[in-house]
Amino acid sequence: MNAINPAGWRPETGAAEPAAVSPTVSGDRGLMLEEALIFELGRPGTCGVDIDAPELDVSPALGKFLRKDALALPGLSEPETVRHYTRLSRQNYAIDLGPFPLGSCTMKHNPRLNEKVARLPGFADVHPLAPQQAVPGALEVINQLAFWLIELTGMHGVAMSPKAGAHGELCGVLCIKAALQARGDDRKVMLVPESAHGTNPATAAFAGFTIENIPATTEGRVDLDALLARLGPDVAGVMITNPNTCGLFERDMKKICDAVHAAGGYVYCDGANFNAIVGKVRPGDLGIDAMHINLHKTFSTPHGGGGPGSGPVVLSEALSPFGPLPFTAKMPDGSVRLIEEEHAAETGHSQAFGRMAAFHGQMGMFTRALTYILSHGADGLARVAEDAVLNANYVLRSLEGELDAPFAASGPCMHEALFSDAGLADGFSTLDIAKGLIDEGFHPMTVYFPLVVHGAMLVEPTETESKAGLDRFIASLRSLAQRAKAGDEALKSAPHLAPRRRLDETQAARRPVLTWKD
Repeated sequence: MNAINPAGWRPETGAAEPAAVSPTVSGDRGLMLEEALIFELGRPGTCGVDIDAPELDVSPALGKFLRKDALALPGLSEPETVRHYTRLSRQNYAIDLGPFPLGSCTMKHNPRLNEKVARLPGFADVHPLAPQQAVPGALEVINQLAFWLIELTGMHGVAMSPKAGAHGELCGVLCIKAALQARGDDRKVMLVPESAHGTNPATAAFAGFTIENIPATTEGRVDLDALLARLGPDVAGVMITNPNTCGLFERDMKKICDAVHAAGGYVYCDGANFNAIVGKVRPGDLGIDAMHINLHKTFSTPHGGGGPGSGPVVLSEALSPFGPLPFTAKMPDGSVRLIEEEHAAETGHSQAFGRMAAFHGQMGMFTRALTYILSHGADGLARVAEDAVLNANYVLRSLEGELDAPFAASGPCMHEALFSDAGLADGFSTLDIAKGLIDEGFHPMTVYFPLVVHGAMLVEPTETESKAGLDRFIASLRSLAQRAKAGDEALKSAPHLAPRRRLDETQAARRPVLTWKD
């Protein structure tokens, strides 16, 4: 793929670009439409439906709450409204348009089989307040998914209700806190390695713990000696991401778990990168006590606007009694029951720390994730990990000599390839390469994370990208790296072909304009 050259010259071929098209009155370019705000499009007195005002006298019912001023909403017809949002949607990037190489996000393809199953009657329309006897199939889905999550991780129990990764982290940390309180142990320190996800220290602090960092070694893994030296009677546990955010597997994980347990603490593992080891490594066999699993990562349920997310937490035998309510349990007659407070004691969960959510969790995500597991099977899930690791290493090795890879000598990477801004020309940054990718038709990678690498660029291709697709992405990234090293000034103002040009990142973060004023 050729790099974008705003000057109109392709150095690879020496061919001139076509002359720029004269600006239109509207600012539109073919199918690239300049879209106004909906408030700017609206007109007073316009409505998408016809309402006969005399038949809509609600003033007696509303009394003093009847609005006196006009409702400050834009007035559009139904076709205008539909077209406005459809035009906006065409300016979005989506996983159905191209790859999302966001490191530590596992933005994989969402199989349409999962979507079809999730939309079946009885799953799509199930209500959280429906009587249990009316939704036995839904409860069976939750229980089967719980079984397979336990089986895949080698753990003892699972909390299904957490709504996302960070929510799952909080659940696991609260389990640790409840277990310590149950034995009368007032430990206040949580150790967090530099190579862990940024939500880990935030979660532990929110739960009331004091955070202490553990440094990384020069090869990008946890400094085992530093961790062992800090263990003591005040340490509640360690929150560790494995594989870590440098894209590396923590080879000392078993030693870390054994040492933390010997010191009276617990081990929380951030499972956001489980996609690299699913079907290959069982975290429970390493001694981990709690780990959240992002169903919207490893098990392909949609992210973000296609969500919601889901972050079940698998628990060791030591922490399972403290897991939150509700949870599903198989009864002696073979039926599945959702266990609430009134039955917690009889099922051995009288020490549950409370609830993470009002109900049982995200039913649509459970249905999709179970479909994904059953359709892949044990061999298919292992192949997922193998292909994800293969793709990441292909990206890493294909860019050797073009982008600095600080941990390339630390062995094969796992799910993601990590690069730095070392070697770019003076005045050029990671942000310039990320913005340049937009002009190349790709969503940028994760930038400036992890913090252990200056100008970090974290690329996670996942297993669902083909070699041909990876080759196109690699060619674009290679071209951008060459331009940044050569000092191509046009790169500093990229993107040039997006609906909007480059924002002032600082002002956009500190002084965002989020409301419309006439």
